[in-house]
Amino acid sequence: MKFNDNIPIYLQIMEEIQRLIINDTYHCKEKIPTVRELAVSYGVNPNTVQRALSELERKGLLISERTSGRFVTDDEELIRKLKTDVMKDKVNKFIQEIYEYGFKPEELLDELKEILEHGNTSRS
Repeated sequence: MKFNDNIPIYLQIMEEIQRLIINDTYHCKEKIPTVRELAVSYGVNPNTVQRALSELERKGLLISERTSGRFVTDDEELIRKLKTDVMKDKVNKFIQEIYEYGFKPEELLDELKEILEHGNTSRS
């Protein structure tokens, strides 16, 4: 994973783990890798990973079982809400950027419709 120097690493790790939960790489009730394993795979200090996982626990996405490790929540509604929130956030940022370029809502809708119907990201 390549990290952005402008964003704290623990936040980027949190986002990555959330993405893995949303896209069902990590399933409900599934045990996730240990702090040490994640630290090695991300090439970061274990304390950084610990901070990210603690925040995800605080949000309810991970559950810590004292002797067994950390698991993805079994709260499917919480995961659905996270998925919806992430999508809305990404869409809102995209729309804001497009409008900053001066595109009109109709132009955006036409292009989105074209892309979604035909998978064509560029019109020639």
